[in-house]
Amino acid sequence: MRKNEFQMIVNFGDTDRAGIVYYPNYFKWFDIATHQFFRSINMPLSKLDAEQNIIVPLLDVGCTFEKALYDDDIITIKTVVSEVNNKTFQFDHEVYRGDVRTGYGHELHGWVKRMDNQLKAVPIPPEIRDILTTNQANKVKQNNPWLSA
Repeated sequence: MRKNEFQMIVNFGDTDRAGIVYYPNYFKWFDIATHQFFRSINMPLSKLDAEQNIIVPLLDVGCTFEKALYDDDIITIKTVVSEVNNKTFQFDHEVYRGDVRTGYGHELHGWVKRMDNQLKAVPIPPEIRDILTTNQANKVKQNNPWLSA
């Protein structure tokens, strides 16, 4: 299955009063990782919506927190397509500070088309399935971790 990874920096606003990353930020980072994944395969979600009326709503999400993160930590988010079904796909995400995994989770998305002012789950096209299931790692090129924040 296809993989992607990128880096970003933890901002002060991502932390709580104790100076530790506030847990909902993992879900924000998973969402950013989903957008980065689709950019890495030349299929930004905004373009998919504009050109094909396809959106990928979140159906289920979960996260396990293992280690604390702090302001100014540089993190790597690793994403892999773990499952592709007829109308859904799942990403598994792992968050690392250096070589230490600090948390992991998943996102289940639907493949949904805007049609006649309605939303309808539709089969994932074969060419998209091929892209998602191809065993290839992508890394978004960055000069600065702030670019992905």
